[in-house]
Amino acid sequence: MNKTEHKKRAMIQALEKTLGVITTACKTADVGRTQFYEWLKTDKDFKSEVDNIKNIALDFAESQLHKQIQEGNTTATIFFLKTQGKKRGYVERQEVEVQERKPLSWLNE
Repeated sequence: MNKTEHKKRAMIQALEKTLGVITTACKTADVGRTQFYEWLKTDKDFKSEVDNIKNIALDFAESQLHKQIQEGNTTATIFFLKTQGKKRGYVERQEVEVQERKPLSWLNE
């Protein structure tokens, strides 16, 4: 394994430990952000591993949200319903009431 491959492996391990926080992982692995994004663009296997870590982090966040819902956290419940319950009508909408009924002159120009 060459030096670049060692750095990539260190970066993947750092991303796993930080749940995908790029800045912290770059500092831990001593890899510049520019280099990280270059590897992301040019190495499909590296990108695949990074994407997998992002999915793990998302799964972790979702499990924490569900835990808060089970504990009776109203805010977590509302957030979940607004994002996942749209098909059941849990949608926040803004209603705008117009007070003046003047024709929009710019439409006739």
